[in-house]
This record gives sequence, structure tokens and C-alpha cells, in this order.
Amino acid sequence: MDVAAVRVFLVGLQDTSVARLSALDGGKFRRDPWRRPQGGGGISCLLEESALFERAGVNFSHVTGSALPPSASVSRPELAGRAFEAMGVSMVLHPRNPYVPTVHMNVRFFVARSDCVQPVWWFGGGMDLTPYYGFDEDATHFHRTCRATLAPFGPEFYGQFKKRCDEYFFLKHRNEPRGIGGIFFDDLNQPDFATCFALTRAVGESFLAAYVPIVERRRDVVYGERERNFQAYRRGRYVEFNLVYDRGTLFGLQSDGRTEAILMSLPPIVRWRYDWKPEAGSAEARLYTDFLRAREWA
Repeated sequence: MDVAAVRVFLVGLQDTSVARLSALDGGKFRRDPWRRPQGGGGISCLLEESALFERAGVNFSHVTGSALPPSASVSRPELAGRAFEAMGVSMVLHPRNPYVPTVHMNVRFFVARSDCVQPVWWFGGGMDLTPYYGFDEDATHFHRTCRATLAPFGPEFYGQFKKRCDEYFFLKHRNEPRGIGGIFFDDLNQPDFATCFALTRAVGESFLAAYVPIVERRRDVVYGERERNFQAYRRGRYVEFNLVYDRGTLFGLQSDGRTEAILMSLPPIVRWRYDWKPEAGSAEARLYTDFLRAREWA
């Protein structure tokens, strides 16, 4: 286990991602270092009200604590209460143009420690795409990039991680997925540290290849008030998931992380309507019928 190497990778991933997204947008990210009284801290990089991104966050955190928060031990209750070290990079990008999808990517590493026993470590992460107006070629590109990223580690990983993503990013109270999915994994510690680290690194490094070509195809599509209103309405689903279900949000709040950095994942403009349904046969209706359902995109 090489904790220092993981940190070097994550800091570098944040730096290269911010540079690439700045060039794509033309704007400059605000850089906000923060410290946590209980141990550790991070750097939040945020772009708001810019030409391409209405809000874009690329956050790095590395925190320590005396007791692992419940959200981090939900699937491993035997680790509850152990001292912990956690680090990761999380990105959420909310474009202004409704034809450009929102996207999320996260890679993370945990170590749980207790006296007289070996430390327990694991990796997690993934990426998922949330379109407002669906395009088959965009969904196919995103998923094929995820599949190609995981292929060197074994043919089974993409199918397993896609299924977990479809199951995780699902709003149970709405009975609908948040978007068209991607890949999601957690508690990864087999077969060894080197393999798990390499897989996690590959996911983080492939994110821009999965997303940027979609941005470049859609960023200049003409839109109007109708599209912006639908985007704001669908963003409400994003807010609902992050505040009700997302384990990363819960971990950040339970571990007394920087609240502004944790909630940067929320879009700046959102709308809710009471029992609204799209017009039959419309582009908005097609999002529900053709995209917000489990499909084999790759």
C-alpha cells in the first residue's frame, strides 16, 4: 500500500483536469484551499457563470479522523468506528447549454486503521452522464470509452461496474435513473493494491476522453427558453439524488468537510413543477422513453 503515490496521482489529476477544462471553457477556475480542524483538508477549484460551464467543480480532499463516518462503512459494518484516512478527486460539471449533458466523476481511496490489526484499504470511483436532450451517439461514446478503459483489467469489469452504476444512480422515490449511467465501483481491494490503483487511475485519466468530445459536438447547438426550462426541471432530479442518496455528499457532511466544496455539485439554477409531464412525441418525452432506462449502450 503506497498512500503517498495515490495522493500524488490525485493532485496531478486535479491539476490536469482544471487546465483542460479551463482551455475548453475559456474561463479561469477559482482555487480555494481549505483545512479541517479534525485533520487534513483539500483544494476546491470552481468555475461559475462562464461561457460554457454555468458551474464546474474539481475538488481534491485528503482528510483523516478518529472514527469512520457511517456513510463510508455502510457496506462494511465491521469497520465502523475505526480511525480513517480518505482522499479523492470529485468533479461535477453543469454546462449552460441544455444540449450538453451534466457529468460527474469521482475517484477515491480509503484506509481504516485500528490497534493491533492490519490496516484495511479500498478504492472506489466511477463516472456517469446526465443528459437533458439525449443523443444515441453521445451515450454510446461515453459507455464505449468506459468499456475500453476497463478492458485491460478483465472483460467482466465493465458489465459489473455498469450494473452497479445503474443501480446506484437511481431515484427510488421517482422510480427513474438519474441519467444514462456509466460505471461505478466501491470497496475495490482485490487482487492487490497495484492492480486496484492502476484501475482507479485509468478511470480518472479517461474521464476527459469520455466527456470532452460530447461537449465539442453539442456546445454550439442553438437553444431557447423552452430548453433552459426543461434543463432546470431535470436538474431538480440531480439535486434530489445528491441530497437524499449520495454517499459522497453524506460522507463529506458527516466528516465535517468544507460545506461549500461538498455542495458545489448542485446546479446554480433549478426548477420544480408539480406533477409535470412532457408533451407526447417531444424531444423532452424522448429523454424518458429512450434514455432514462437501462440500456446496453456500448
